[in-house]
Amino acid sequence: MKIANSNEMSRRQLVTGAGASAMLMLAGCTTDGAPVLGAKTFDYNKIYGPKPGERFPLPAVDLSKVDSKFYRREVRDPTGEKPGTLVVNTSKRYLYYVMPGRRAMRYGVGLGRAGFEWSGRGWIAWKQAWPKWTPPDEMIARQPELRKYSADNGGMPPGIRNPLGARALYIHNKGGDTLYRVHGSGEFASIGRAVSSGCVRMLNQDVIDLYNRVRTGSPILVT
Repeated sequence: MKIANSNEMSRRQLVTGAGASAMLMLAGCTTDGAPVLGAKTFDYNKIYGPKPGERFPLPAVDLSKVDSKFYRREVRDPTGEKPGTLVVNTSKRYLYYVMPGRRAMRYGVGLGRAGFEWSGRGWIAWKQAWPKWTPPDEMIARQPELRKYSADNGGMPPGIRNPLGARALYIHNKGGDTLYRVHGSGEFASIGRAVSSGCVRMLNQDVIDLYNRVRTGSPILVT
């Protein structure tokens, strides 16, 4: 068996190192945001575990129903927006919260019919923990059984079964209320998918994390 001399080993190490560097450079060019070197790592069983201290105790997320690419991650910011901005990429099913240092927190989202109907820039006019839900008139026309939750009837009280989940962010623009919301959901399998109703839905554990980061008035871009 031929034993490589030190020069051959050095060349091999150089080639191997160059290949690894190239892979890292390519990873940094991904449109979804490459992992940040030294970024906080998450214990997903913990962060997606139950939240018994909530006003309405939340069960753990069944992670077997969520594609791992939609788990919460800290990535390089692919948006170029200023820190504090929310960016929803409807084609990739990601929401980014832009942070300082060209970093972003990336969350997986599901999109309902309303989630595809509005795009552009706006701001978070207000946010609410455990909100009421008021179905729009168009939905009530399609599903008359929802009339009991109309605005005239006070909406659906907050709770685990409420379609807005544990938190909601209400988006306005120059025209006023867009009727577009970022909200929580207990329908784990809907994350990363197009669903029949709703706007931008997140896992309840993720929308709570986002809610704690976002300030009223924060800008949002939906593409």
